[in-house]
Amino acid sequence: MAERRATAKPAAEPDFLQFNDLACETVGGKVIFATDEWFAPAKNLLKREPPRFIPSAFTEFGKWMDGWETRRKRIPGHDWCIIQLGVPGLVHGLDVDTSFFTGNHSPHVSIQAACLDELPLFTPGEDRTGMAATGAQTAAVAKLSSEFWPELLGPSELQPGYADCCHNYFRVGTNSRVTHLRLNMYPDGGIARLRVFGIGQRDWSSVPTNQDVDLVALTNGGVCLGYSDAHFGHPRNMIGLGRAANMADGWETARRLDRPKTLKADQRGILQVPGREWAVFRLGHPGLIGGVEVDTNHFIGRCIRVMTAASSRNKSIFLSVYFPLRRGALHPNPMELWEMGSSSSTSEGKYLAALGSSVISFLTSIFLSVLQLRPHDRHHYSKADLIQNGPVSHVRLIIAPDGGVSRLRLWGRPVLVPGAPANQNRPPSKL
Repeated sequence: MAERRATAKPAAEPDFLQFNDLACETVGGKVIFATDEWFAPAKNLLKREPPRFIPSAFTEFGKWMDGWETRRKRIPGHDWCIIQLGVPGLVHGLDVDTSFFTGNHSPHVSIQAACLDELPLFTPGEDRTGMAATGAQTAAVAKLSSEFWPELLGPSELQPGYADCCHNYFRVGTNSRVTHLRLNMYPDGGIARLRVFGIGQRDWSSVPTNQDVDLVALTNGGVCLGYSDAHFGHPRNMIGLGRAANMADGWETARRLDRPKTLKADQRGILQVPGREWAVFRLGHPGLIGGVEVDTNHFIGRCIRVMTAASSRNKSIFLSVYFPLRRGALHPNPMELWEMGSSSSTSEGKYLAALGSSVISFLTSIFLSVLQLRPHDRHHYSKADLIQNGPVSHVRLIIAPDGGVSRLRLWGRPVLVPGAPANQNRPPSKL
């Protein structure tokens, strides 16, 4: 519990960090049980914000810590908690963050996973600092038999919360949908954050065929596959829940260094500037898109100026859609594309070439005409504004020249496509 030592040169981050955090409190993740929360409550594990350290902050129970910290265990056993994912889905990686827990971090951890058909009927109170689970709570959670859930991560050593080693990354793989996790501390101590990176899975059999849904939303299985720049905010933020809380809750690029010293506009009022930024998304399910929403909420001085259409056959820019041409050509493996797609040195053309080869064959098509965006506003485009070409499986959002977008919504109706991968057919679930 001290100021962290000098930071060494950071190692390369694992590619799974580009996926959605399925456990974050902002998407509905919550801790429904914890054995002990004496120094700091377990709900802190799921905060969106990075951990903080305030040297002078103390509570009546001891040092205030921005994470989950249990008391020093003086009875048999170990501490653990149950986490309900906000977005059930496939888990690809974990970040067990011990930031600022330098003399009090949990030395080892393991994580078990389950897919429950029904939500447990118990939830803890809002502030459980200084508390431990009651006998009634322990008896209720015992009905889940969580100690027998399959291991997602076996017992693994954790590094302390210094800046150069606080992120404990673990690559995991599941072929089945996960709704709940059991986080085991061995034997006690503190963890600042738990990030659960993966891709949401929805039970599409429950969606009426005449109902419009946001096909790219992270809750519906949308995922960002690649981008050109994410200096201030990751493109995956655009497919999050609700409207953005602030600029950090959207996609924002760095200012392009190749912009001219003096900006000029053409007769249509469109700025004549070089360059563009882009992001590619895979929809949660192929579908017919009938409406598009582009929200620039909070981006007042950093809003993008124009958006336009794009295809591989011309030089116009903004939103293009991808149509599968052959059986099995719908969903590339995101993990295979991230090494190229997240590299700042990779050109858009090279990335899209890799995308095309990975999915066998694609036809790109113009989706929207040249449009200007207003700052801090919602822009809606109806079916009449779109060029329809059939079911869409992927979209490429392109902004010119740079700036920020807080949300992207693609409203449409899911359609069945021959040769669709198994992840389009979700097992029935009440979650």
